[in-house]
Amino acid sequence: MSSESSASRDIHAEDALNVQLPTDKELVLKVIPMPADCNANGDIFGGWVMAQVDLAGSVVPARHVDGRMATVAVNQFIFKQPVRVGDILSFFSCVTRIGTTSITVQVEVYAERFRAQGRYIKVTEASLTYVAIDDFGKPRKIPKN
Repeated sequence: MSSESSASRDIHAEDALNVQLPTDKELVLKVIPMPADCNANGDIFGGWVMAQVDLAGSVVPARHVDGRMATVAVNQFIFKQPVRVGDILSFFSCVTRIGTTSITVQVEVYAERFRAQGRYIKVTEASLTYVAIDDFGKPRKIPKN
C-alpha cells in the first residue's frame, strides 16, 4: 500500500472520530465490551451488540407501555464500524412512532475508542419495534398519556 493511500485512510479514520453525539435522542445505556464478547477476528460479536441495542431500545418505550412488552421486529440494523474490546459504547434512543399496541424506536450507538476517549465514532444504528403485551403474551393497547 502506498504511503499516500495509507495517509488518506488515516485522515478518514480521524474524521470518523470527530462525530458529534446526538442532541435529539436520550442517552439510555453505556457499556464496555470485554474479551469474552469477542469473535474469532478479535472484534466484538455482532450478536452481542444486537442484544445491547435491544436493551437500550426498550428503555424509552417502557415509559409509554406501562407494563410488559416484547420486541416484535428489528426493522433495520446497520453495523457501520467494528466494536473493539475496551470501547466505551453510548446508546442513544428516541421514539419514532407510537401505534395502538406498538412503539418503534431508533437507536444509535457511538464508541469512544480505548485510546481516543472524548472523541466518538458512530458504530451502529438500528430501528426496532416493541409491542405492549398482557399477562398472556397477547397484544394490548398502549395507554394514552
